[in-house]
Amino acid sequence: MSITMRVSDKEKELIKEFADLYGLNVSEYIRKVVMERIEDEFDLKAYEEAEAEFVKNPKTYTLKEVIDGYGK
Repeated sequence: MSITMRVSDKEKELIKEFADLYGLNVSEYIRKVVMERIEDEFDLKAYEEAEAEFVKNPKTYTLKEVIDGYGK
């Protein structure tokens, strides 16, 4: 799949400089950045759901309880 985006010449040069800094071409760099952002958003959503669950039931467990409960 191909995606096109419009950027100014200044933005294009900045993106290219960052891609070069990481040894990637522009396409690889943009893909990497977008995928990292998506992963961060999923992680944030999982954290928010876990936090909401903890607020409802603030039970905590020791490491020993976790190991005993889930086996080793």
